[in-house]
Amino acid sequence: MPYLRHPAALTVMALLALAACGRSQSQTSSPVGYGYNPALPAPNKTLLPTVKVSPVNRWADGATPKAAEGFQVKAFASGLDHPRWLLVLPNGDVLVAETNGPAKEKKKGFDIRAWFEKQIMSKAGATVPSADRITLLRDANGDGVAEIKTPFLTDLHSPFGMALVGDTLYVANTDAVLAFPYAADAIRLQGPGRKVADLPAGPINHHWTKSLIASKDGQKLYATVGSNSNVGENGIAAEERRAGILEIDIATGASRVFASGIRNPNGMGWNPVTGQLWTAVNERDEIGNDLVPDYMTSVKDGGFYGWPYSYYGQHVDSRVKPQRPDLVAKAIIPDYALGSHTASLGLTFYEGATFPQHYRNGVFIGQHGSWNRKPQVGYKVVFVPFADGKPAGQTEDFLTGFLNAKGEAQGRPVGVTVDKAGALLVADDVGNVIWRVTPAR
Repeated sequence: MPYLRHPAALTVMALLALAACGRSQSQTSSPVGYGYNPALPAPNKTLLPTVKVSPVNRWADGATPKAAEGFQVKAFASGLDHPRWLLVLPNGDVLVAETNGPAKEKKKGFDIRAWFEKQIMSKAGATVPSADRITLLRDANGDGVAEIKTPFLTDLHSPFGMALVGDTLYVANTDAVLAFPYAADAIRLQGPGRKVADLPAGPINHHWTKSLIASKDGQKLYATVGSNSNVGENGIAAEERRAGILEIDIATGASRVFASGIRNPNGMGWNPVTGQLWTAVNERDEIGNDLVPDYMTSVKDGGFYGWPYSYYGQHVDSRVKPQRPDLVAKAIIPDYALGSHTASLGLTFYEGATFPQHYRNGVFIGQHGSWNRKPQVGYKVVFVPFADGKPAGQTEDFLTGFLNAKGEAQGRPVGVTVDKAGALLVADDVGNVIWRVTPAR
């Protein structure tokens, strides 16, 4: 959208945008867009997208989300500053990235779209300044609550993903992967870190989060890099080495595109049965309430997953010009749909021994929640059972209640992981809490 400087034009656009709040092609929740072979409606592109923002009303004292039957939940740590991502260390300590996107470069003139997006994100609790910090949480007495909460790494640059390989901790800032020497039981790391590899960033940096996972042999790192746009509207040149997963050689820092056409990948995990890399992906907006489904999928080396030219395989997105039928023809269909606009971010395979057998080797997904669908979707942690390394059932609600009866966000789940005792940890960036879910006694 061009910059608008004329006051009358600005007023008209703002009123149109506000009037659009609540418009949608569907007014009811729908199973459309979930599962192995999701039903997909026809695209419904409107002048302005549906906007349905859940304003923030954080948890009251003593309030918690609601866990699935047979489980209980309590705060592992609270009073954090926009906690987004988690890493469990071998000694049981938990690292949490307290972070948000970097400050945007100011453009000349007035960008009404950027202004309006900022108002939406502010209402949703998503515009707080980044703490640029990784905090260490330690439960020394094993009661399920962290007694120690202390800065572990500071002065970072919108950190997100973390991976420990041997005695080196790797951290994905928004623009680079850094390496820090790590000693067991350390409560703070010092120094600026050694740069391993650059990551795509730059002045747009539309999707700033960079998740990180190490290969099982400790030779490679894999970093997610989201797109610089919704559907390439900033030009394909702005998408170089973006919308995909990069593979980084730890020894040399050399990197290559491992998989592409993935609009905004976030959480990653190694399938414990097949050994394949899996990721959770946020798909595109503005073509309807029930398009396009977010998804989780196995990731093939050299695979292309459609973005921006097509979605969910070879469904062509006519908004993208010029088209690339050659790429559409080889677009891979994702493994499992997680619902449109759910903002599925966190992903972890359950390999613990504490939960019932039903959960073994299945996947937990942190759904941050929609801002452009009516009614809202997401705002919960879901579980997908697996069998023989593949999804084997319907999506199950596991941790809910992040929206109150008024539709206000008490919290929004992001990263999910399993701690050393087999409990599920959930980073709640609006509630500023890390939740811990265990079987009920």
